[in-house]
Order: sequence, then structure tokens, then C-alpha cells
Amino acid sequence: MGSIGVMSCGIHIHQCTNILKTAVHRGSCRNLHVTGRFAAKEYYDVVVVGGGAGGITMSARLKRKVGAGNVAVIEPSEKHYYQPMWTLVGGGAKQLGSSVRSTESLIPSGVKWIKSEVKSFDPDKNSIRIGDDKEINYKYLIIALGIKLQYEKIKGLPEGFAYPKIGSNYSVKTVEKTWKALQDFKKGNAIFTFPNTPVKCAGAPQKIMYLSDAYLRKTGKRADANILFNTSLGVIFAVKKYADALLEIVKERDIQLNFKQNLIEVRADRQEAVFENLDKPGETKVYQYEMLHVTPPMGPPDVLVNSPVSDAAGWVDVNKETLQHKKYPNVFGIGDCTNLPTSKTAAAIAAQSAVLDKTISLVMKNQNPSSKYDGYTSCPLVTNYNKVILAEFDYNGQPLETFPIDQSKERRTMYHLKADMMPFLYWHMLLKGYWGGPGPYRKLMSLGLK
Repeated sequence: MGSIGVMSCGIHIHQCTNILKTAVHRGSCRNLHVTGRFAAKEYYDVVVVGGGAGGITMSARLKRKVGAGNVAVIEPSEKHYYQPMWTLVGGGAKQLGSSVRSTESLIPSGVKWIKSEVKSFDPDKNSIRIGDDKEINYKYLIIALGIKLQYEKIKGLPEGFAYPKIGSNYSVKTVEKTWKALQDFKKGNAIFTFPNTPVKCAGAPQKIMYLSDAYLRKTGKRADANILFNTSLGVIFAVKKYADALLEIVKERDIQLNFKQNLIEVRADRQEAVFENLDKPGETKVYQYEMLHVTPPMGPPDVLVNSPVSDAAGWVDVNKETLQHKKYPNVFGIGDCTNLPTSKTAAAIAAQSAVLDKTISLVMKNQNPSSKYDGYTSCPLVTNYNKVILAEFDYNGQPLETFPIDQSKERRTMYHLKADMMPFLYWHMLLKGYWGGPGPYRKLMSLGLK
């Protein structure tokens, strides 16, 4: 069989495309990729950029609105990770393998997966450019690109991870090193850091600290350990109710808090960590460590920096209540890549997805969005191998709790919610577009309580 030209097919383009796909699959034509390019569909009603939690969730929701074949997800990664589980992986309570699925298995059937990176946005022309300089056009665009880890901003990293005693629960490459460093701990400082940038899951840097404390107690090593939380912030947690509870735990477990301390260098060959005092710029202090858990600086993905869809800091510039772009009404953002002033968590994405679903529905009908995202986010603060403080709060930093109990207390039930229920909700409800956060249940429980 020779090369088939689209113009000489004598049949509809979509039929020709199917012939091309079949031929390529059978390996019967070497030149088909040349002409197949012209048959490729480059326009979609909805294009979702990013195949993380926000992207997969919104592709599932939008497919139900505009139909199969009309939604595309642009995502280069073949693997998708449930990252909230990495706290437990780093603490030895879960296996890394249980946090991963193939991207292909999660893309809703009928949604086109474009396995590529986005190179640039041109919202004035309703188009984006991807790898191979290909252009994808859209009617509606949802940006769900997540956040970028910036280990390279700390001198001595990421090459320092080649040495033992150092790990980070924020990367698939280094989360198991955290558990190894904890198991190998003998005597000295165990240091846990929090950077001077926005981060995803702001509770994670101290969750692993509490697990490490519990592990060292269980193995009889705690008396030889000095646990330090060196944070660039001036508080242990942004919401006072939970901060007060955490300060009690820190005091009770003899953990040393050092505020306004920002990690700027790691000398892994000497097991030294260098911190800058943010209250006295230029003043540094060197700490010896036996174990070091690094939370990296983070920022917007490179493609968003200086992009027309982003604010001056590089975050997607959306209305904080509707998630619609402030300048381009057919562009929307969700999750960690946006400038929404709330904590960047999977729970926040769930609540945002429900609002964004309603926003887009109304925009598609040429109506003004009316649903309002209140900034709801949740952080299950793991404080032991069987205890969790379930922090839930809104834009104003006010508790927005689901259960009719005091959630600032450590509870075994909340640990099971975090370790067992939430992964199930994520894989089987959120990513399929059926979970929009606990808002409706909170109202029901409040009524029941009254």
C-alpha cells in the first residue's frame, strides 16, 4: 500500500483519518505520518492544559457537558501521582507504588489525550502552541498546570540528594529517601524546612516531622534526637485555631521551632544546612544534620511566567470567586497554578471544581457566573501514625469544619479518613468529576446538629 494523500481519498476526512490510524497500527505504510498530520484534529470545544488532579477532574466534568471527542487534555507525563499520600510514604506507612496510576487509565473515555508540553498561550487568538510547534485551538480553555518545584534555588541541590541522610516528600525521586534517612538515623539533629515561597500542601513539611518523632520514639532513638522545624514563616500554621493545637504538640514532644529561617544551601558531603535569618537579611547560621527533610521553593510553571494569561508573579490570573480569567472570559484556571489566595491542596481543587463546573455552564449559555468559591481548603495534619488534626478553613483563615466536633483535636478517625478514605475519594470520585468537596455534607451535618 502506498502513501495516501488526504485530498485524493475521495471520502470524508474523519474516515480517512481512521484509515490512516489503522494503517499506522498495522505498520503497513512508512510515509503516513507526513500526510496524517493534515488530518489531525486541531480544534476542540474545551482544551484542558495539565493532567493532574484539576485537569483530569475538569476533563471528566466537561466531557459530560460538550460530549466525547470535543475535549482534549494536554499532559506530557505518562504517570499520575496521588501526592497527598507521599507524607505516609516518607514516614514508612504506605508504599510509593500505591500512589501511582497511568495517565492513560485516568483520562476519561472519549477525551483526547495530547501527550505534549504547552510551549505558549495566545488567548487573543484562542490558541496554544505545543511541542513540534503545533497549534491547538479552543473555544474554552482550562489551565490546570500545577506548581513547579525549584530545588535548584537551594545551593547544593538537587545534586545533594545523591548523598544519604537527606530526603524530600515533595518529589517521586526523593520521597523514599526520606524514609531511608529516618530508618538510618542514629544521633543528632533532624531538621525539617519550610521555604520562603508559596507551597502546595503547607502542612506537609511538619507532618513528616511528627511522624519522624513518633518513629524515633518507637525505635528508642528519640533521646538522641534533636528535632528542629526551621520555617521561613512567622507562625507554625496560618489558622490560629489549629496553630494553637500544633504549638501544644510541639511543646509536649520537645520539638524546637525556629521561625524566619530560610534554607539557602545544603552541603551534603558535610551534612550541613545553611539558613538565612529573614529578619536580618545576610545573617546565616550553619546546622549539622543527621537527617534533613527539604521542602523546596516553588513557583509557577515556566510557561506561565510572562504569559498573557498570568499576573505579574506568573500565576494564572482568575477571579477568586468564579475561577474565570479576569481578562479572557473563555479562559479559566484551577488548582496550584492560579493566584487564588488559599492553600494549594487537593481538597481545594475538589471544591474549586464544583464551582468551576457551574461557572463554565453559565458562561456557555452567555450568562454571568453566580456560584462563588469561598476559598475552602483542607489540610489533614498527620501528627502520629494513627492521629490527625483535620484543618479546614476558608479565604479568611476561618475554620470551615465539616464534622460537628472540634477538629483541632488529634483523632484516630481522622487518620483513617486521611489514609484510607481520601485516596478512594480521589481515584474513584474526584478524578471522575463526581466529588466537589464536603460542602453539601457540612450543611447536612450542621442541620442535624441543630
